[in-house]
Amino acid sequence: MHIFVLSSSNWLAVSPLLLVPPPKRQAPPPAAAQAPAAKRQKVAPSDTDFDAHIREHVADPSRFAKFKVEEVADETHNNVTHDMASRLFEKDYTFLAQKPDHRLRPLWVCDDGRIILEAFSSLAPQAQDFLITIAEPVSRPARIHEFKLTAYSLYAAVSVGMETDTILGVLERFSKVTLPERVKKFIRECTSAYGKAKLVLKDNRYYIESTYPDVLKRLLTNADISKARVIRDESAIGKLDGRGKEPGFSGATGIDAGPKKGEDEGLGAVITLDTLDDEDEDDEDESEFVHSFEIDKSLVEEVKKHCIGMDYPLMEEYDFRHDDMTPNLDMDLSPQTTIRDYQEKSLSKMFGGGGGRARSGIIVLPTGAGKTLVGITAACTVKKSTLVLCTNALSVDQWTKEFRNWSTLKEGQIAKFTSDEKMKFVGDAGIVVSTYTMISHSGERSASTARMIEWINSVEWGLMILDEVHVVPAAVFRRVLTTVSAHTKLGLTATLVREDDKIEDLNFLIGPKLFEANWMDLAHRGHIAKVEATEIWCGMTTEFYQEYRDSQHAGKRRLLTVMNPNKFQACEYLIKAREAEGDKIIVFSDNVFALEYYAKKMRKPFIYGKTSNQERTEVLKKFRSSEPGMFQTVFLSKVGDTSLDLPEATCLIQISSMFGSRRQEAQRMGRILRAKRRNEEGFRSRFYTLITTDTEEVAFSAKRKTFLIDQGYEYKIIPNLEQLIPKDQRSKLHLYTWSEQQTLLEQLKQTDMDAIDGEELPSQEAGAIAAPRFGTSKVAAKKAEEAAKRERKQKREEAAARESKRNPIFKRWR
Repeated sequence: MHIFVLSSSNWLAVSPLLLVPPPKRQAPPPAAAQAPAAKRQKVAPSDTDFDAHIREHVADPSRFAKFKVEEVADETHNNVTHDMASRLFEKDYTFLAQKPDHRLRPLWVCDDGRIILEAFSSLAPQAQDFLITIAEPVSRPARIHEFKLTAYSLYAAVSVGMETDTILGVLERFSKVTLPERVKKFIRECTSAYGKAKLVLKDNRYYIESTYPDVLKRLLTNADISKARVIRDESAIGKLDGRGKEPGFSGATGIDAGPKKGEDEGLGAVITLDTLDDEDEDDEDESEFVHSFEIDKSLVEEVKKHCIGMDYPLMEEYDFRHDDMTPNLDMDLSPQTTIRDYQEKSLSKMFGGGGGRARSGIIVLPTGAGKTLVGITAACTVKKSTLVLCTNALSVDQWTKEFRNWSTLKEGQIAKFTSDEKMKFVGDAGIVVSTYTMISHSGERSASTARMIEWINSVEWGLMILDEVHVVPAAVFRRVLTTVSAHTKLGLTATLVREDDKIEDLNFLIGPKLFEANWMDLAHRGHIAKVEATEIWCGMTTEFYQEYRDSQHAGKRRLLTVMNPNKFQACEYLIKAREAEGDKIIVFSDNVFALEYYAKKMRKPFIYGKTSNQERTEVLKKFRSSEPGMFQTVFLSKVGDTSLDLPEATCLIQISSMFGSRRQEAQRMGRILRAKRRNEEGFRSRFYTLITTDTEEVAFSAKRKTFLIDQGYEYKIIPNLEQLIPKDQRSKLHLYTWSEQQTLLEQLKQTDMDAIDGEELPSQEAGAIAAPRFGTSKVAAKKAEEAAKRERKQKREEAAARESKRNPIFKRWR
């Protein structure tokens, strides 16, 4: 049995048969001239002459002798198996000792933290539930799933009550091989410190608490944490000795907290002491001392980041059932509301243990799987004042509507805070739904808005729900977390990906990922729609490609790729074919000029940023209607990526998109995951992406679809229009004749790019809510290019700085 990992494509082959990848393009040198195996350079295999390579091996039986396994030792492992195939792969795991009954076990545990699950194993369901708790899912196609152990995933496991020995024991039982010592050590290091320090909110003030005084002393050795502490009782500070230390702790509760003989002295901080009865312990008569110190509210984010760097991540846990200071909210789920099993499982990670405690973290569910209901159920469980933050006003309306549908909230208990509505709830506790922009905006405010913000910042919220949480790392939105006080934070998203490296910031801004659903599993069980994804390659006409190649204007080149006549014909044919099948179709285009041209040419309605709310509402109403004469197709710009609830849509066509944004690709597929109107046997929603070949769209598309491929989706490729459009149908489409194409090309040549709405340049995340807008004149283009260069340089410098300060435990297995 051989195990080889080819990390460049994130692929693992586990097979009793030896897989032979194709060779280099150059012919191999004679055997006598080859360098020793240890000195050979690794080369990327090519797909050239693969069939000839196989025939060569089959024709010469002597070659198979070179595949005989020989046991040799190397500098890192005593039992490494080397053979001809070993040098063709980046990592060779034949040193892992298999257990006698390995065929019955579902996991391969590699010494770099990767875990491979055989999804076809009878034990796969139990193993998958366990892996979701302790590891990050990387790729989950049909038969083989890949997970990755990370420090944050192990923190999340400890936060839901899993102990170190339990993790190691269960992993050992499921593993086909003996757990590598490196993996055991990593698990012990990550799980031993988590939970020893907690971040607690009391009276709108933040404290770091611990039953281990030495932990707090160590944290205070960090200069940034020490500067962030708040000392309110100056009289409690003793005189500093010559070493800059204080003689002891201050006893805030009247208990003598001075250091006993032989104990370390306090490190320049006031650490208060309290006693709390630990009701979770078996012996309820025992009590334990809880030490704490206060930190500046505005510096909470920095403190949490530094604590993680010191291997003491702060646990955020809220004992809401025993919180008598925060007013209770009389709210529950309505009697007709039912929770699906995966929603219940996700919430169990937040409220696990049954002790009335809520943990801050992130829940990842695909669009259409009921993220909103998960948030509402969490609010009904905590039963405290809740602040819900969304990306736009349309989402605010939808959340408000869902709260009223699924809960027993009474009139006046829920309020909206937007530019049009500024309301407070009635009574001591309630729900407020607002947007990130309304809370985080730092510019001038109207008097009514300023009063509302002041009130929101003064409330001690039991729960803060962050919808589309992947936007929070953006500097403009993370300010919310430092101004609003909340005991527990719950982040919700369908796509926990960003094109920058800020997604990791969510681990200390919000908390660890508590649960991530398997998209394909939900689709097979009927909770979301099954989708057939297809990529259609559209060659560019000769004249258009000549203009594309010669153009020096990036915006003009992008416009030519989307206005490609062959792409237009593919889109028109798909719309006619799918409308004939009864589908409701959404066509997405980030390019507004193309959006308008396509829609008007095909006589279809379209919506983009400047469309009035009245017109938008009317178009969507007619699209949702199933009556004859209503709209079957609607064209949308990127405004439709999020927040539009269109369960009637069963087909989606992309004609242009935002560069290589994986998040946008997944969010757009989410528009058709709610498909419920057509439930006939075997029905699948359709997801089409139209790509102009030999342009930058090819590379962008390859990156965009990686997220969905990792979720288990397969993309069918149609390499040319001849395989899509029948010959007798081609002439009936627009832009078929050479004269039509030339007319369009001349129109594009004469088009003043300044007159076209400036396309949004990609921010570092390539998909943030508000990216900078630039015009497309030469001056503006130069400014845009300079801004992009500055962003890239700043990104590289920040990444280098972070890596240099990165704790060794986080540098592993990147």
